[in-house]
Amino acid sequence: MFYILPFYFILRSSSGYEIALGVALILLFFVCYVLSFVSKKGWLVFFWTSVQILISIVMTVWFSYVYFSLFLAFFIGNLQNRVAFITFYTIHLISTIATVNVGFATRNPLFLTQLPFVLVCLIGVVLLPVSTYNKNRQDKLEGQLQNANKRISELVKLEERQRIARDLHDTLGQKLSLIGLKTDLAGKLIDIDEKQARAELDDIRQTARTALKEVREMVTTMRGDRVEDELYRVRQILKAAEIELRLEGNPAELELSLMIENVLSMCLKEAVTNVVRHSKASVCEIAFEPSRTELTVRVRDDGIGMAKRAAPGNGLRGMRERLEFVNGSLDLVSGAHGTTVVIRVPNVPRPPQKEETHA
Repeated sequence: MFYILPFYFILRSSSGYEIALGVALILLFFVCYVLSFVSKKGWLVFFWTSVQILISIVMTVWFSYVYFSLFLAFFIGNLQNRVAFITFYTIHLISTIATVNVGFATRNPLFLTQLPFVLVCLIGVVLLPVSTYNKNRQDKLEGQLQNANKRISELVKLEERQRIARDLHDTLGQKLSLIGLKTDLAGKLIDIDEKQARAELDDIRQTARTALKEVREMVTTMRGDRVEDELYRVRQILKAAEIELRLEGNPAELELSLMIENVLSMCLKEAVTNVVRHSKASVCEIAFEPSRTELTVRVRDDGIGMAKRAAPGNGLRGMRERLEFVNGSLDLVSGAHGTTVVIRVPNVPRPPQKEETHA
C-alpha cells in the first residue's frame, strides 16, 4: 500500500515534469531506504538518512505526501548510536512539523482533506522512533543478559570444580600425611613396643575411615567446618609428627559467620599440613588475634623457612582464592628460623539463631 499510495498523489498533478520528478523522488527514496539498512554503520547511514529527510520534505511541500515521514520514523528508531538517534530524531521531528504547518498555512486542499491522517502521521513521527529505539535497546540488553547469565553459569561450574579440588586437596592431604606419619611410627615401634604399634595401626584405620567419611560428605553437600573441630585434628597431626603445639587465644570465643569460619578452618588445615610436610619444625604456634573489624590468625613454625622448601604448590594458591572470596588476605613471612603464615578475615558476626519453642 505504501508503495502505491505516493503515486496516487503524484499522478494528480497535471504537469508531466512534476510527475517525472515525483516518480524519481519515490524511487530514490526507496533506494536510499534499502541502502540505509544495508549499510548498518558508518557515515553512509547518515548520508542516506539525510537524503531521505530531504526527499520527505520535498514530497510533503510539493505533493502533499507526508507519509514518507513514517518510513523515516521507523528507520531512525533502529539507529543504535544514541547521538545519531537523538540528532536525526530531532531533525526529522522539526522538519515534519514545519512542512505540515507550511501545508496548512498555504491552505492546500489536499492537506485539509487528509487532516485526520496527517495528525496520525505526526503522532507516529513523535512516538514510533522512541518506541522502536527502546524496544531494540531492550532486546539488546536481554541478549547481553542471556550471554552474561550463560557466562556466570560457566564460571559457577568452574569455581565449583576448583572448590571441590581444593577441598579434596586440603582434606585428603592432611589425612594422608597423618596416615604416612603414623605408618612410619608404627614401623619403628613394631619390634620395640608391639602394643603401641597396634595402637598406632588402629589410629591409622580410624583416620582412613574418617577421611572416607569426609570425602563422601564433601561430594554430597558442602560442609561447614568449625575452627574448634579443626584444632582437634591439628593437635592429632602435630602430635603424630612430634611437633609441639602452642596455642594463643581462645577459638571458642570467636563470633564468625559460618562461611568465614569454614574458609578459616580449611586455611588453617592447609597451613598446618604445610608445617608438617615441609618445615622440619619442632614447634608450631597458632595465635588468634581478634579485633573489632577483623580476625588475624598467625601460624608460626621454627623450621627451615620458605627459601629452602620446594616451590609453593596448589595449597597456598587455594588458600588465597578462598580468602579472596570472603574479602580476606594471606601473607607469608619467612626467614632463616621459620615461617609465619598470617591469615586475615573480616570479623563478621554469626547471625543469631532463633530459640526453638516447645509446645
